[in-house]
Amino acid sequence: MNMRQLGSNGPIVSALGLGCMGMSYAYGQPKDPSEMIRLIHRATDLGLNFLDTAEVYGPFTNEILVGKAIAGRRDKLVIATKFGFRNANAYAGFDSRPEHIRAVTEASLKRLNIDTIDLLYQHRVDPEVPIEDVAGTVKDLMREGKVKYFGLSEADATTIRRAHAVQPVTALQSEYSIWWREPEQTVFPVLRELGIGFVPFSPLGRGFLTGAITADTEFDASDFRNRVPRFSQEARAANQQLVAYLRNIAAEKHASPAQIALAWLLAQEEWIVPIPGTTRMERLEENLAAAAIRLTPEEVARISSESSSIDIVGARRAVSPAPPANDTKQ
Repeated sequence: MNMRQLGSNGPIVSALGLGCMGMSYAYGQPKDPSEMIRLIHRATDLGLNFLDTAEVYGPFTNEILVGKAIAGRRDKLVIATKFGFRNANAYAGFDSRPEHIRAVTEASLKRLNIDTIDLLYQHRVDPEVPIEDVAGTVKDLMREGKVKYFGLSEADATTIRRAHAVQPVTALQSEYSIWWREPEQTVFPVLRELGIGFVPFSPLGRGFLTGAITADTEFDASDFRNRVPRFSQEARAANQQLVAYLRNIAAEKHASPAQIALAWLLAQEEWIVPIPGTTRMERLEENLAAAAIRLTPEEVARISSESSSIDIVGARRAVSPAPPANDTKQ
């Protein structure tokens, strides 16, 4: 597995990380923990060293799962988790008050059974708490040895600058893929300027870019994609055009659509580290193999141009009413 530095002063991580959310949360019923531990072990055996979790995933159960999986392997891994929601519920509102950040950090350390969180993200920006107070609290936690690096998620350029002025931001985690490219205009310039790494979540379009999802796919009743406009039956039918395009490119490169989608992301910048999630061993191995695919600058430019001419139907975010507790915006 190729390695990358996450930000100009951040940790060295595998070119692809593993998003662990779907093992416990959001994409249907939670999976068998023992099977997921085996999957995480397989990922680390293949050279992946970057795991992403959060207190809201479950809630709490995903951090516990990751904590069990990394036992005996901790020293080789970079563990990221998050704070920022009230009552560990992504739909209960934000809470980034300093005292709450501290409480969540202490609880996450216990669930993960580690002494230090490698990368602590604010999961979503809290409009009621100045970002300077958030950054200052994390800075204190870093001085105390409880956190190594500070990250933000889905933050805009102005918020990133304000936070960075108090405590340097190592990484921004936001949605980014070949079918959601807004970050290229909105945050990439400031990330380049400040030397901040970028961690795309949903780099495979919540599974759509694998080609496994069709207009006829039926999701589990608890799967949050049931509420995402981009995953309505009509949108899925229309958006097959993008999957067909990826299949054509994949055939040229003797790869899969998912591998092309990930290779394209990796080719954008050396400081980009996608975190595709999966609960299937074969998908894990397929995803990690994407790190070995090399796209030429001409191929990258061609894919960028041709894919951007395909209209994507449906908004990327879930809509109200509020979902059950095992749902998430991510």
